[in-house]
Amino acid sequence: MTAYDPGAFPPFAVTVDLAVLTVRGDTLQVLLVERGQEPYRGDWALPGGFLMPDESAETAARRELAEETGLSPSTAAGLHLEQLRTYSDPGRDPRMRVVSVAFTALVPDPPEPRGGGDAARARWTPAATAGPLAFDHDRILADAQERVAAKFEYTCVATAFCPPEFTLGELQRVYETVWGVALDRPNFRRKVLATPGFVEAVPGGPRRTGGRGKPAALHRAGPARFLHPPLLRPEGRHP
Repeated sequence: MTAYDPGAFPPFAVTVDLAVLTVRGDTLQVLLVERGQEPYRGDWALPGGFLMPDESAETAARRELAEETGLSPSTAAGLHLEQLRTYSDPGRDPRMRVVSVAFTALVPDPPEPRGGGDAARARWTPAATAGPLAFDHDRILADAQERVAAKFEYTCVATAFCPPEFTLGELQRVYETVWGVALDRPNFRRKVLATPGFVEAVPGGPRRTGGRGKPAALHRAGPARFLHPPLLRPEGRHP
């Protein structure tokens, strides 16, 4: 058997990139950092960095998130990160061959970030106007948005972006923000109320959502984690 020769293979690096998304002011927003070093110095990018020899990809993702955005280690450690996919195009990084493991997170109530580490600044930016970004981060962000939009179809995560007690109209606006489409109000209401465990009515009186019209009933998140049946986006209306 031929002995393994590590020198026969060109070296390459592994990085992590994070697409962290939230809903702020009826807008889907993404966490970006301004790069403080070359390449792409001064350009905006997703948080991320190189994997250290003694780290797992998820450990590196949380470390980089804390270092580059100023989020506390405890805040970064508490985020639910979901591995998105691996990006391995040979020319994606001008420095050398770099393979990136990308993660996405959907954060209900994020703190204001600040720059740190290799990042000059950090900010929340509307996802629809975030680009162009450094490296292939526009592609990563687009993939992350589609992943999150799909999660709204089959999980109850949307209720996390509403107040503890909310109207169905407020829940609908969260869906419209993430999906980027207008939804039919009666149809949305019917589907939500027909899904077991999705929402529960709050006992007591209703509240008004505006200065006119009928009072709107209050609801809260139900015990379900997944939607059966799924709440699908309008056909042909995927962003």
